[in-house]
Amino acid sequence: MQIEKNKVAIIEYTVKSAEGQMIDTSEGTEPLAFLCGFHNIVPGLESALMGKVAGDQLNVAISPDDAYGQYNEEFVKEVPLTAFQGVDKVEAGMQFHAESPNGPQLITVTKVENEMVTVDGNHPLAGIELHFDVTIKEVRAASEEEIAHGHVHGEGGHHH
Repeated sequence: MQIEKNKVAIIEYTVKSAEGQMIDTSEGTEPLAFLCGFHNIVPGLESALMGKVAGDQLNVAISPDDAYGQYNEEFVKEVPLTAFQGVDKVEAGMQFHAESPNGPQLITVTKVENEMVTVDGNHPLAGIELHFDVTIKEVRAASEEEIAHGHVHGEGGHHH
């Protein structure tokens, strides 16, 4: 069975930056199960996996445009420290969920100076070319419930 829309693919993977820095891996954990066609993984990787079958292996470089987007300086803002009410000490590296015009957004504190906090709303992997090494372990038809919910249920997927 081939990877295509409404199929569940179970993969083992390692992803690194173009410089070879490890970003993530399924090694030592459960393989990743995802429902194809439902934006469960970055678009470039999903496209590269289309038509592949269990046992196939591939190495693919995914551009930022097909992963987490280009880094956008407009997503870096200075906000007053008072915006973090209830937080004892705001420090660089902390992450928060904030409301944006496009809904909830993860922001990362990059600098705290005087009464101002610099936050970055870019995804941590924005602007980075991702290099995936993937082995397809299994491909199966998705259940009607998985398709209705837009994600995998059971082993390696979401548990309700």
